[in-house]
Amino acid sequence: MPSLRLSRKRLLQGALVLLGLTLAALAAVWWVPLPERLSQSHSVVVEYRDGSPAHVFLAPDERWRVPTVVEEVDPAYVQALLVLEDKRFFWHPGVDPIAVVRAAVTNVLRGRRVSGASTLTMQLVRVLEPRPRTLMSKLIESLRAVQLEVRLSKKELLAAYLQFVPYGRNVEGVEAAALAYFGHRATHLSPAEMATLLAVPQNPNRRYPSPANAARLKQARDEVAQRLFDEEALPLGPEGARVTPEAALAEVRATAVPSLLTPFPREAPHAAVWLRAQRPGRGRLRTTLEAGSQRLVERLMRESAPELREKGIHNGTAVVVDRERAEVVALVGNFDFFDTAHGGQLPGFATMRSPGSALKPLIYALAIDQGLAGPEQLVPDIPTSYGTYTPRNFDGRFQGLVRLEDALSQSLNLPFVKLLQRLGVERFLGALRLAGVTSLHPDPGHYGLSASVGGIELTPLELAGVYLAIAEDGHARPLKLLDEGQPSGGAQTLFSPGAAWLTRRALALRDRPDFPVRRKLTGLPPRVHWKTGTSFGHRDAWAAGSGPRHTGVVWVGNFDNSPSVHLVGADAAGPLLFDILEGLGPRGRLEDADAVVPSELTQVEVCAYSGYLPTDACTQRSFVFAKRSHVPTETCPYHQRVEVDVKTGLAVTPSCRAGRQTESRVYLSWPASIRRWLAEQHRLLPQPPAPAPGCEPGGVQRAPEILSPGLGQVALLIPGVPADQQDVPLEAEADGDRELTWFVDGAFLASARADERVWWAPSVGTHEILVSDDRGLSARRTLEVRERR
Repeated sequence: MPSLRLSRKRLLQGALVLLGLTLAALAAVWWVPLPERLSQSHSVVVEYRDGSPAHVFLAPDERWRVPTVVEEVDPAYVQALLVLEDKRFFWHPGVDPIAVVRAAVTNVLRGRRVSGASTLTMQLVRVLEPRPRTLMSKLIESLRAVQLEVRLSKKELLAAYLQFVPYGRNVEGVEAAALAYFGHRATHLSPAEMATLLAVPQNPNRRYPSPANAARLKQARDEVAQRLFDEEALPLGPEGARVTPEAALAEVRATAVPSLLTPFPREAPHAAVWLRAQRPGRGRLRTTLEAGSQRLVERLMRESAPELREKGIHNGTAVVVDRERAEVVALVGNFDFFDTAHGGQLPGFATMRSPGSALKPLIYALAIDQGLAGPEQLVPDIPTSYGTYTPRNFDGRFQGLVRLEDALSQSLNLPFVKLLQRLGVERFLGALRLAGVTSLHPDPGHYGLSASVGGIELTPLELAGVYLAIAEDGHARPLKLLDEGQPSGGAQTLFSPGAAWLTRRALALRDRPDFPVRRKLTGLPPRVHWKTGTSFGHRDAWAAGSGPRHTGVVWVGNFDNSPSVHLVGADAAGPLLFDILEGLGPRGRLEDADAVVPSELTQVEVCAYSGYLPTDACTQRSFVFAKRSHVPTETCPYHQRVEVDVKTGLAVTPSCRAGRQTESRVYLSWPASIRRWLAEQHRLLPQPPAPAPGCEPGGVQRAPEILSPGLGQVALLIPGVPADQQDVPLEAEADGDRELTWFVDGAFLASARADERVWWAPSVGTHEILVSDDRGLSARRTLEVRERR
């Protein structure tokens, strides 16, 4: 009886010990950290839209280790791997007891170590934590393998093995090996390629592709193929291929093994580096870039670099967008990524630069949409000051009056500064934000009227969004560069299709100052509308536009802001844009999509000279397109029908024509501001006749309008410079050639005709300026004068 009790006690003690060991083992499984390398970062792969690798980065530990997804690896390779290395992978707990028994018996019978009974999980442990090949190491590997099996799923274990398995030198994983050995991913592999990838990990340092290893690699590969053939597991090539196992084995043996490692793809470097920084932690970045388009644009930019470099231009970038999908298909950040002397690694497409005149088409479209102007209407192009801002045209000359459409095609500055003043800077900035421009200054008052001619900065990517909206009937869509499995945001309406159509028509004119000289000989691609831009001081040259399928933006300049007289949009950037659009555009004769006039446009009869609604004085008329909802309402202010005394040539009115021989004549009359500018140019324009004595004209009388100083203007005085050397010009618009009298703070200043300018020597403070004509009609304006600090 005592012996029975002793046996029970020992049995209980043994059970408790066993339970303790089990609990300790379980605790170790969960508390002991997994191998550190499992969490190591891998290579980042930037892919083209078709999934092919565009750029592969080294992992942080200086290894080529590409992220691996089991489902994306050729299934035939995975099946062959399991047959060859671990048939019972999906049911053993990390250690295969059957393989252990078989290996022990085999080794005893052979008298030497023939088989190690290692499972894929144990091989993974050995890769992650290399140890000397000893019995103790084998025991630790077995325990670690069990831990991995408990903590990870079979799918995760297989993926880890496929990612970390060594392939010689610093190449790890089947995806990296396929790229290094064969130049393509492991998604589709030939039988010879599979056998090669299965043979190398067994002895990677003596079998990776090199001239010295070629014989050993071929022998090992052929032996692997033979083993798979014997196991009836030799892959037969693409699914559906009618190949016998014998033919597949013969094909493997007849195929040469790779003798050198293929360099990893390093294309689109600027886009790749920039995108990796935008999405930290992501292993694969599937872009919308098209391999053919990217390579073509890179080549065109690279070929243009030597000629531009001779002109002191060292940097250039290009953005190309597929119009239908709003996807970026080509993105070039600079001429040469390795030109460190000139900032070659800066991503120019995401660098903010002054666009010069490239934003004028947006102002043009917005103004038409708001009914503020029409393409055929005359607008002034004369020197004008807006406080301390005095814009000038690119060539320093002015045209007086010019059609708005011509002002756009000739890229005149003054008409668009005036147009932006009428439109409102904030409305313009709001349209830019809707178009995807995110780099604007958050302060609403940061920008002024100079924003219309380059006093603003945005990136080439952002400008591409603006021009895409012009091409796509005023609908702005977010540009897509990464395929992240999410739909793009909805479209924003910047302006109407009618305004977009009229804008494209103006931008498609070929006989323009910015028409590239080279293209006068070779012509332009069909259905292209474009605009160039040159920033102040010749620091940026732009060309932006759209063809039938693509919208493109090209910028050239210097990242260090050094100028060059050759930095002119038409000469430096324009030819590149046209080469890109032609190279990517469709071939053959195309239908002109703009041949169909939008339904919201209607034809309106206007004065052929001015573009305004005709009066009875407008003898020549024409029909123009205008929005139905914003048909022009202003009548022509330039033609006047005047009844004159035939004898004296003076104007008469119904009340004083008795006893006179009169006739009706038509005269062209320009505004006083234009006449003032003409007088300064020593040019005269015929004016309507003055009233005959006692024949003062009746009708509605218009008060003078002060043009200078502008509304809300603040004048700044330079300290130390006499006030009479800092005169402020006083200008006003008035009917006819009337005499105007100017007062400052109630004190008489001067009298002059409406087409003459008066000067006033300012003093610090707030002043009231009044102008009155000879009929007693007047206008007032407040001017604040400060001392510049």
